[in-house]
Amino acid sequence: MLSIAEILSQELGQKLTYVQNVIDLMDEGNTIPFIARYRKEMHGAMDDTVLRTLETRLTYLRNLQARRDEVKNSIENQGKLTEELATAIDNAATLAEVEDLYRPYKQKRRTRASIAREKGLEPLAQAIFAQDGQDPAKLAEAYIDPEKGVETVEDALAGASDIIAEDLSDDAAIRKNLRNLVMRKGIFTCKAEDAETDTVYRLYYDFSQPISRLLDHQVLAMNRGEKEGILKPNVTLPGNEGAALVCRAALKPTAIVSAFVRAAAEDAFERLIFPSIQREIRSELSERAYNGAIHNFALNLKPLLMQPPVKGFVTMGLDPGYRNGCKVAVVDATGKVLDTAVVYPTFSEKKKQEAIATLSVLMRRHKVQHIAIGNGTASRETEAMTVELLHSFPEASYMIVNEAGASVYSASPLAAEEFPDYDVNLRSAVSIARRLQDPLAELVKIDPKAIGVGQYQHDCPQKELDAALGSVVEDCVNAVGVDVNTASRSLLEQVAGLNSTTSKNIVAFREENGPFSNRAQLKKVPKLGPKAFQQCAGFLRVPESKEVLDNTGVHPESYDAAKALLALLGKDDLQSLPAKLEAYGTAKAALECGVGEPTLIDIAKELSKPGRDPRDELPAPILRKDVLDMKNLLPGMELTGTVRNVIDFGVFVDIGVHQDGLVHISEVCDRRLKHPSEAVKVGDVVKVVVLSVDQERHRISLSMKQVKK
Repeated sequence: MLSIAEILSQELGQKLTYVQNVIDLMDEGNTIPFIARYRKEMHGAMDDTVLRTLETRLTYLRNLQARRDEVKNSIENQGKLTEELATAIDNAATLAEVEDLYRPYKQKRRTRASIAREKGLEPLAQAIFAQDGQDPAKLAEAYIDPEKGVETVEDALAGASDIIAEDLSDDAAIRKNLRNLVMRKGIFTCKAEDAETDTVYRLYYDFSQPISRLLDHQVLAMNRGEKEGILKPNVTLPGNEGAALVCRAALKPTAIVSAFVRAAAEDAFERLIFPSIQREIRSELSERAYNGAIHNFALNLKPLLMQPPVKGFVTMGLDPGYRNGCKVAVVDATGKVLDTAVVYPTFSEKKKQEAIATLSVLMRRHKVQHIAIGNGTASRETEAMTVELLHSFPEASYMIVNEAGASVYSASPLAAEEFPDYDVNLRSAVSIARRLQDPLAELVKIDPKAIGVGQYQHDCPQKELDAALGSVVEDCVNAVGVDVNTASRSLLEQVAGLNSTTSKNIVAFREENGPFSNRAQLKKVPKLGPKAFQQCAGFLRVPESKEVLDNTGVHPESYDAAKALLALLGKDDLQSLPAKLEAYGTAKAALECGVGEPTLIDIAKELSKPGRDPRDELPAPILRKDVLDMKNLLPGMELTGTVRNVIDFGVFVDIGVHQDGLVHISEVCDRRLKHPSEAVKVGDVVKVVVLSVDQERHRISLSMKQVKK
């Protein structure tokens, strides 16, 4: 039997040595970001995505092994564990296979078969199932016993049939083969509880699709419809192939007994096996769909968090609204709140002009250069007012910002702690402004599920969803790095090796002692021990430090190697350091500097751009000065937009009108895609052509592949 490391090596296509090294590093308490960044020599430069997959599969395989051991111990305690059964359990590749093998030995509730066994009918069932040509009725005569409730031959035969049926339903091979058959040839159907009532689920009122072609978003939609009492989904298997499969496994080609056993086998299929398989298949399809939804959510979340910041500008945040007005917050280049206000541009033309006058004063007073507008209620009216406002400020521009989760944050204890003197509504305006300045630093304060870049996130298993999204946030924060002197507690919590306690202590330490002057000072923070320092130090930046390496991604353990590299290649023209290293010979330099080649390459990159932000290399967000309305859109128009969401059937693109347009998966590119994420990601700036505009239903159909090259 293969070891866990060998299985993972085969599954991931990675060298066994590297896989075992990663397992050892994880078991030693090292974090994924630390392993990915600072232990490349040990894992062959696997990226964080591969390492996360390895971590997930490692947990599954260890749980599988633990369950194998539990099952074998349970069966052995019953005195029924054979060498053949033990081998079958050890070779079971999934938890479902282990449970199938354990099924005959599992403690069951009282069933028709267990009642028949209590009546002493198990020997009769075994004799009949042997199918050696004896007449079942004659065999049954010996088991008539009124005291046990077996009054007639028919009673005895009925009990024997129940026992045979249950034994067949517990057969692991039958269940596995039938499960595979249903997955290959089964049909997923769906009906409406009330076909006369129109709902968003009408598409599934009379739905039928081969399971092999069923899409994840269809499963999720029907699951939700069922939960709401609108739909009745079901798994079916046309014809009698299922019953035939069970009969083939049960029957011997003998005359008299075969008819009885066939009836018992058909009963086993109809009453016991197929209903159970139906539940298992639906559960498997749901799990697959949930995993797909979680994967897509994580896939969308990463580029959203990694959107390039619009740094260094005074920014005004507008949180639109009707009844409660538009909340306004002006923040400086570092995100500090300078001013707040509430205006009412939607009440009347007079109120709109008053709002523009108020905002104009704020614009001039604080020299505002960018305006961030939330995309929620009253966003379109607020955008129109902003465009009118900008006629007097031609140097300024605006951007529609996704405000998902802003209200969640503004009402949170974190926001209350951060802005105790501000109203809940004004806090959301601050958050909107900061989302333009630094999306990552602001969005980490919000539960990732509330950010809104997925489908059916509230239907998914929350523990798995939280783990997946938490991993994405952690990877993004550590990829960018964190300024230890300005980072909020919520941002620090995402740094590898830190937790809520140590993050709180870092903030308290700098408030009490002033800004950190070097990385080594972190060792003085209460409860931040040597292991935590090792994990977090490389991801924390100290721009104020006299040691330039403290403002790079070079880990303190590699400072000597970095200094040796500078001594070897010179300190002049650091930007060309990677090229110098390649010219000198990476292998030779690594040997002389005492580190591995991947580490030395990373050191050279960091030294060439101290304090660099990887997000700066991405396309800048689109800042606008004018506004479009749906009525301005015409088929054939070519526009530039920003990808807001990527889902199974297409891509939603913000093209500067209140309603995002949809690029169907068939219109993303010329090649066939399994998922739109193969071609685009959230935050991408793309060119699109308008295909159609439905004013009544507020739908805009777009194409990316029809853009003129």
